[in-house]
Amino acid sequence: MSVLTPELLLHGYSVGIFPMSESRDDPEIFWVDPRKRGILPLDGFHISRSLARTMRRSTWTITIDQDFEAVLEGCADRDDTWINAEIHALYCALHQRSQAHSLEVWEGDTLVGGVYGVVLGAAFFGESMFSRRTNASKVALACLVDRLNQGGFTLFDTQFITSHLASLGGFEISRAKYHARLADAKDTRASFTAAGPASPQDVIQRITQTS
Repeated sequence: MSVLTPELLLHGYSVGIFPMSESRDDPEIFWVDPRKRGILPLDGFHISRSLARTMRRSTWTITIDQDFEAVLEGCADRDDTWINAEIHALYCALHQRSQAHSLEVWEGDTLVGGVYGVVLGAAFFGESMFSRRTNASKVALACLVDRLNQGGFTLFDTQFITSHLASLGGFEISRAKYHARLADAKDTRASFTAAGPASPQDVIQRITQTS
């Protein structure tokens, strides 16, 4: 691959591909264009009874863009990761341009979970998430979906589907259907930061009222 810049990275997202590395120590980066694409429906996020109970009782605080780099590092803090040094630097550069955002879950002053991704029009490309407490990543995703809905987003791309994402309502669509959704979303206006602060209790109340 030629030298990857923030501009080239955004162009890749705009045409439906995204970058990965084999490991944190591998300097090579390659583009990925899956035949099946993972989607988390913004109007069909599944909240189980146990997750709803966790959110109603939660003492966690939710913030956005308070510590993007710490979320990125939390996502890379595992045995196998595709986030190498160049990818780390590129997403930090996108964040500085307000084209990548993070949502953090705090237990007091301790970061216990989070998720980050890239924004292009009304599309949010979820890159990775992490959890240091039971259900922290699920709460992060629920709060993220709520924010995307309030901000006018129409597409939440999760790249692949895991059992974790499937339990929350995620599913796969074909490459062609994904490109069609992306074409509509990337030319639609949306705002990640328009909505105000929201607690897990605020989010579960909104989800319950609209479900």
